[in-house]
Amino acid sequence: MEIVKNMFNINFKNFNLFTVLSILCLLAGILFWIYWGLRYGIWYDIGIYSITIVLVIPGVIGFLLSLMEKEEED
Repeated sequence: MEIVKNMFNINFKNFNLFTVLSILCLLAGILFWIYWGLRYGIWYDIGIYSITIVLVIPGVIGFLLSLMEKEEED
């Protein structure tokens, strides 16, 4: 458990513009999937998944990377 704790040492003091863009990208992907499903009644199409994944994955990774504490080297 200690490895996971050290691996994802998240600090919300690092909140910046990159974090905001990552959250917007994540929300855009989820909202696109919900909108498309409600509008056209199709929830499991490969085209919807491909666009959603392109937006959601960078949003999650960007969010985690922007909030990680940077290790200082002496």
